[in-house]
Amino acid sequence: MEKYWNIVQYSFSGYWNYLVSEITNPGLNNYFYWLLGLSLLVWALEVLIPWRKTQSIVRRDFWLDAFYMFFNFFLFSLIGYNALSNVGVELFNDFLGWFGIENLVALEIGTWPGWLQLLTLFIIADFIQWNVHRMLHRVPWLWEYHKLHHSVKEMGFAAHLRFHWMETIIYKSIQYIPLTMIGFGIQDFFLVHIITLLIGHLNHANLNWNYGYLKYILNNPRMHIWHHAKNLPQSYPYGANYGISLSLWDYLFGTVHLPSSGRDVELGFEQDEQYPSTFIKQVLYPFRRKRS
Repeated sequence: MEKYWNIVQYSFSGYWNYLVSEITNPGLNNYFYWLLGLSLLVWALEVLIPWRKTQSIVRRDFWLDAFYMFFNFFLFSLIGYNALSNVGVELFNDFLGWFGIENLVALEIGTWPGWLQLLTLFIIADFIQWNVHRMLHRVPWLWEYHKLHHSVKEMGFAAHLRFHWMETIIYKSIQYIPLTMIGFGIQDFFLVHIITLLIGHLNHANLNWNYGYLKYILNNPRMHIWHHAKNLPQSYPYGANYGISLSLWDYLFGTVHLPSSGRDVELGFEQDEQYPSTFIKQVLYPFRRKRS
């Protein structure tokens, strides 16, 4: 138990030092300023070439979504997720040790060219996330967490990171083993994470983009807005267009829905007028919902 307690203590102090360093030391490997810079870039595009021209520059819930961006990226890790994650990894490794297993690497790709390693990570991680995203819509108790992301009523870049903190735990837990089995470590995620951050911001942005023929590979604003549509045909009872970065999976598995441009489609979900509008009430909503 002492080992785990030491991990918890180190996790809190270590992440605090990391966060202070991120803020006070701008650099090319700095998540904080990449998040800030890419957010300002995509926001500027929304201002210069908006798709919905009547939508305010500071749209509905803009500041709430901006807070979610920094909460889900940094504050959540600071107040406990980093410690929970590190303890979970150590417990899992100890569990494997009982069976004499030192690691789960089944495919060592460290000798591959760097670009191929990153491309492999990007594709595999995105496919896993696509499947998790489908689960969030299909499994009732998971949907209660995912409703938060779909409570957006006006789309903009910051809506990308309006999601419940439980989604971080769900996504990361499911991704951990398959990515570990092909020899990826946390250091491999930085560039991929920056790319997915930019694509995610653009997907939610007030931009009339679909990338031409690349729309069959990359998710885009005109495709993703239909994922947030409040009313879909009965043939899509659990939603459509689940792609995170890649639209490819939706085209391959028949979950595409693009009846029109979607510029003015109503966003949300059934009875979303009863959904809470403040941060605290939103993050508590799934737990209160379960009790009721």
